[in-house]
Amino acid sequence: MSIKVEDYYSRDTFQRMKTFADEQETPFVVIDTATIARAYDSLGEGFPFASIYYAVKANPAAEIIRLLRDKGSNFDIASIYELDRVMGEGVGPERVSYGNTIKKSKDIRYFYDKGVRLFATDSEADLRNIAKAAPGSRIYVRILTEGSTTADWPLSRKFGCQTDMAMDLLVMARDLGLVPYGVSFHVGSQQRDIGAWDSAIGKVKVIFERLKEEDGIILKMINMGGGFPANYITKTNSLETYAEEIIRFLQEDFSDEMPEIILEPGRSLISNAGILVSEVVLISRKSSKAMERWVFTDVGKFSGLIETMDEAIKFPIWTEKKGEMEEVVIAGPTCDSADIMYENYKYGLPLNLAIGDRMYWLSTGAYTTSYSAVEFNGFPPLKAFYL
Repeated sequence: MSIKVEDYYSRDTFQRMKTFADEQETPFVVIDTATIARAYDSLGEGFPFASIYYAVKANPAAEIIRLLRDKGSNFDIASIYELDRVMGEGVGPERVSYGNTIKKSKDIRYFYDKGVRLFATDSEADLRNIAKAAPGSRIYVRILTEGSTTADWPLSRKFGCQTDMAMDLLVMARDLGLVPYGVSFHVGSQQRDIGAWDSAIGKVKVIFERLKEEDGIILKMINMGGGFPANYITKTNSLETYAEEIIRFLQEDFSDEMPEIILEPGRSLISNAGILVSEVVLISRKSSKAMERWVFTDVGKFSGLIETMDEAIKFPIWTEKKGEMEEVVIAGPTCDSADIMYENYKYGLPLNLAIGDRMYWLSTGAYTTSYSAVEFNGFPPLKAFYL
């Protein structure tokens, strides 16, 4: 396959990033903050009534936090460490949601003492911890969704609960002195099926109606999580199309009684802003008659490309070499047999690609630096530069 850079970046943006990259030693990722700013603005234009909570786990760089802070973003936080980082950049607690449903009681109290009053939950034990450590806080319950077959990076099994339990938890929240505030879901990261939101919103509507009719609880918020796609090899609909359809789903179910809507984008905001640059370390064949080459590069699963696990996320790869293409296996540099990015999905790279050539992994702004290992095989964490 031949990757066209212009399908992913404007000519000026790519040239600016590449000019900078050519002066750096691999491996590293370079991220264009202007691209992030445009993505944030586009999301706001698509969902003008929604509150955006950036999922910090996607890339916790101070440069990104400051940019989004100044644009008015809120922040979805997964740990006390992320909270310290975000609040250290001047973000107030009213702009924070503790979105992790798996948390220690002492961490709940830490958030509460810092002023945070919005918490996610999906279990009775966690809810009781919140009631003790963060009394009077607003609660939203995460439900299970069925987007696992159409999302490139599914999230449905570990987090969330069934609809009946969600209703029980919201009633319990009221009885424990908490504020039953809303319902959340996540249709899966890099979700290509817009219909997944329709199904999830339909479940939420049932919860809203039944709690109002049977328990007198009026919920006020829907947290629709993330899932909006980045631009990888497998094409998706535009953000505009996603927005139009999802708004239609909301209007069909809630008409004039639209609750507060929260979005938690991560990948869709920053993936397309990044280019990871690596160098070819070795090219070999496993036998004299082998039909495919192995291309070993100086980044791998443990240095930022863990989302290639099970070949889930297929990053576009561009090189300066041109000409005849040949199918290859692409692997990382570590002494671990799991450090193979692509073997079943056959990438084509130029036949004249040589040791020392650079590989440009496009759309790698999200979940690369934050997934990079500290010192596996002694390799340092992935370097990052922000333009």
